[in-house]
Amino acid sequence: MKKTHTLFHIWLAFLLFSIPSFSYSQDQKVKTEDSINLDSLTNAMLYVLKIDSARIADSMKRVQLEEELLNLKTSDNLKKQDLLQELERLKSSHVREQQSRKNRIDSLRNFVKGFPVNPFGDTILTVYTKLGSFSAKERAESIASRIKNLSNDVFFNPDSIKVERTESGIDLMFRDMIILSVTNHDALWMYTDEISLAQMHREKIKNSVTEHRKSRSVQTILKGFGMVLLVLLVLSVIIYFVNRLFKFTSNWISLGKDTVFKGVKIKDYELFTAERQVNFLSGLNNILRWFIIILAVYIALPILFGIFPWTKGIADTLLGYILNPLMRVLRAIWNYLPNLFTIIVLVFLFRYVLKGVKYLKSEIESGSLKITGFYPEWSNPTYQIIRLLIIAFFFVVVFPYLPGSDSPVFQGVSVFLGFLFTFGSAGSLSNIIAGLVLTYMRAFKIGDRVRIGDVTGDIIEKTLLVTRVRTIKNEDITIPNSNIMSSHTINYSSSSHDHGLIIHTTVTIGYDVPWKTVHALLVDAALSTDLVQKKPAPFVLQTSLDDFYVSYQINAYTSEPNKQAMIYSHLHQNIQDKFNESGVEIMSPHYRATRDGNLSTIPSDYLPKDYITPSFRVENTNQSK
Repeated sequence: MKKTHTLFHIWLAFLLFSIPSFSYSQDQKVKTEDSINLDSLTNAMLYVLKIDSARIADSMKRVQLEEELLNLKTSDNLKKQDLLQELERLKSSHVREQQSRKNRIDSLRNFVKGFPVNPFGDTILTVYTKLGSFSAKERAESIASRIKNLSNDVFFNPDSIKVERTESGIDLMFRDMIILSVTNHDALWMYTDEISLAQMHREKIKNSVTEHRKSRSVQTILKGFGMVLLVLLVLSVIIYFVNRLFKFTSNWISLGKDTVFKGVKIKDYELFTAERQVNFLSGLNNILRWFIIILAVYIALPILFGIFPWTKGIADTLLGYILNPLMRVLRAIWNYLPNLFTIIVLVFLFRYVLKGVKYLKSEIESGSLKITGFYPEWSNPTYQIIRLLIIAFFFVVVFPYLPGSDSPVFQGVSVFLGFLFTFGSAGSLSNIIAGLVLTYMRAFKIGDRVRIGDVTGDIIEKTLLVTRVRTIKNEDITIPNSNIMSSHTINYSSSSHDHGLIIHTTVTIGYDVPWKTVHALLVDAALSTDLVQKKPAPFVLQTSLDDFYVSYQINAYTSEPNKQAMIYSHLHQNIQDKFNESGVEIMSPHYRATRDGNLSTIPSDYLPKDYITPSFRVENTNQSK
């Protein structure tokens, strides 16, 4: 027993120091990772060896205790109780050791690569450890080669495979040839003992070789050819009926012109005429027919190749062209479902946040909710800013959950779009900032009559980029917000409702007319003008005393700044009428041409019917003396 125990430990130590470094041999990084894996594997297997040594020692002690228990006298109950307790402790320790060994082997499987043995296309077993100078890969290839030789042996008998125990483990023998050797280390990987693993491998090899030889028998080949003919016949029938079906649909489409198919219209725009619709559907019908035929042929090919064992690999390859991408897509969709649910929850959350902000905006805009220092006209632009920030924050939160967001291509495109946005919006950014400043400055609002630079008109649109003004001639002028910020703005409407807008015009009257008369005529003309307020009353300012005349400025209040042009026109008309009716001449501009000074400049309609133009008075001073 001790000799066997010593040989077993020598063999385990030999296996331990011959564990391969499962490397990819591609670059230095991979080699470093393999070295780390090798160290982890070595430490783990030392731990497994320690556990296994303890297990063997406990097994030997358990056998010894059982022998003592059998030889114990029936009267020595106290000694018997101690032996039973010791046996129970060894059993519990054995269970714990088995679980610990299983856990450590499970951890090794995460980075140790196994090599499959598949002599006929299907994996029979997997090799994880090396044996002597043979690596795990070489062992797998050698075992596969020997199993192939078994199938080529004319006198092969499945019962000829024997299981024989040797000093180093268990060998599977066919006559004088060793098919494979099962060591205790192999058994550790499979959570079993050597003899059980050898028996399992023996059954798998027997079944695999038997099935392989059976699949190549004459009877099987003849059945295969019969299956090929049957598949071809079924394929021909399918293609025939597919052609008949699509020929029927093609004729139905052609006959349906102007009856079933009358074209496609979107309001007044005819997207498809009846002829184009028929041609489109006929082409789609033909494409669908060929798609079904090609799909049927493609499905039939793997079936045909899968009938014979030597072409089964081609069948697997053809099926893989469809199934592998499909499985990858389905697996990707399945793995993405948690992220998708997260995005859906975030969408609903941010949607209701936006609805809440919009509700507050509506309440402030309607005047139902009043915030000190916050004006109702600020509600919409502030809502747009907050909405933009919430959407931007939403994309920042959702971005990590988007498919492919961690790929270099996705990140490169994101950076490229960021550069485009940054450089492309350099000019627009100043307009956006100016638009925000103008909004919170409250320089004007929609409908105000303003003068921006040399443009006068009504504000019809305000955006973050531009402001649009409509002049009295119905000219729509678009002004960038940055230009508005760099010039002065006159708002005629901001105080018109509370204080009234003062419209004013100047006339020049000679010194021979009393100023009180001029004041009364100007105020009377202003009060006769439509849309001029009676209170506060119009007033007159004498703005200058010039060389030939006095400048009188009439000032009147109005609450309709958008109708200034009409008000000024009516005011000027009334001034002319009032002065003409009172016989007061408006002597500006200066008369530069020579004329009869006795002729009045007042229109003849305002002169009396018996009016006679006075003649020149010439006085000779010498004659009078």
